[in-house]
Amino acid sequence: MSLSDDPPFDLPMPGEPLYERLAEHYRRIIGAGTLAPGDRMPSVRAFMSRHGVSLSTAVQTFRRLEEAGLLSARPRAGYFVRRPVARLATVREPDVPSLPDEARYVGLHERVSRVIERASALPNALNLGGATAVAALYPTARLQALTTRLLRRRPTLLTEAGADNGAPEFRQAVARRALSAGVVVSPDEVIVTTGGVEAVNLALRAVAQPGDTIAIESPAFFGLLQILESLGLRALEIPTSPTTGLSLAALDMALSAYGNVKALVIVPNLQNPLGSIMDDERKAALLRICVRHGVAVIEDEPYRELIEGETPAKPVKAWDRDGSVIYCPSLNKVLAPGLRLGWMAPGKWASRIKMLKFTQSRHNEILPQLVAAEFIASGAFDRHLFQFRERLRAQRDATADAIARYFPEGTRLSPAQGGLLLWLALPEGVGSERLFDAALAAGIRIAPGAIFSNAGQFDSFVRLSCPRPFDRELDDALRRLGQLAREIRPPSPR
Repeated sequence: MSLSDDPPFDLPMPGEPLYERLAEHYRRIIGAGTLAPGDRMPSVRAFMSRHGVSLSTAVQTFRRLEEAGLLSARPRAGYFVRRPVARLATVREPDVPSLPDEARYVGLHERVSRVIERASALPNALNLGGATAVAALYPTARLQALTTRLLRRRPTLLTEAGADNGAPEFRQAVARRALSAGVVVSPDEVIVTTGGVEAVNLALRAVAQPGDTIAIESPAFFGLLQILESLGLRALEIPTSPTTGLSLAALDMALSAYGNVKALVIVPNLQNPLGSIMDDERKAALLRICVRHGVAVIEDEPYRELIEGETPAKPVKAWDRDGSVIYCPSLNKVLAPGLRLGWMAPGKWASRIKMLKFTQSRHNEILPQLVAAEFIASGAFDRHLFQFRERLRAQRDATADAIARYFPEGTRLSPAQGGLLLWLALPEGVGSERLFDAALAAGIRIAPGAIFSNAGQFDSFVRLSCPRPFDRELDDALRRLGQLAREIRPPSPR
């Protein structure tokens, strides 16, 4: 579409931002097919000239269209129209109770154990239940080349002992990168860990003792439930929205009602399994609530770098001024699962966490840290992330499109703005555990919603992943899943 063909747009109503009216104007143009998938949008400069608007208004318009899934940004190329996908109704917001249920022990109960054991027994099943992309989507060749070069330069890397808190080069690299997300942390503060699981484990051991209560999101990653149970901790599940994240009202009520809550564990950016992202205002408010109640915030961050958009999303740690947040990022999901690299900014618990880390696992291997440090410092990480996000977006779109075509009426989807996870609400009468059993028998592995809570309230949900490029095998698998859901669904009463 040329700029001269762009029809005039309606003037905004009083009180309505101009960028909202412009975004709606281009939604209609894209919806009518005047701008087709793959077409390049006008440049920001041309857009400003055409509509007589400021740079801020132009950028806000493009962002609104990007958030709506209509545009994608390409570095140094501009914005392009995305391929439309079939849309399902979105997952309904949770009903927030006046007060969350009392804390309970959680973890390796029979339901979770059965699911994990059965899935592990069929390693060749098509895995749509994990949270890690296939190896082909990671920068394997570049990481191999860096590894070889490092070993030639420092041949004793595999036989020399490393620093207790991590290689200085890696700690410097991640501390510098954290600045782009608004997090100011000294390299000396950084503690290197074996992925995010060890970091969260250390954080919980630092702030709590067996029998204490930990507030968590609900639904929550089942691995967190296992960690809590293994440490003898109790969990208080706080309702969490697929669109806005953890309920601040419910959190405030819970912390006021229960006096023994020691910490909140939260994934504010691309929460697992919901895929929700808390906005900046809510992140800052969450921290204020926890500080007021004297509750530590343990921020688990495996996915933030996968959020789509040009501006890096901020973690809660960006608002921390007194060390109340224990920040636990990981490179497992975003760079290389095989490196098993995570790190911590421990806040006011630095001394205790350093002691616990030394007691639990001593130092981490030097080689993976140096490989990651060079990759991050070279700028290759940003190039990889851009390509990775684009591939994951295409895989999510194709998967969502197939779900809309094959799953029974009443299926609802929680759309994500990044990553590789989709949260599905199944039609009434279709239980996730029954669908898990039927799917596994058909050679397909999914994650039933029942394992993401100890309260048994998500059996009508499933988490599906989009770990690899969409192909005929995946299309057939989703068609089969949809068929199984129909077969499981009880007949409608006449």
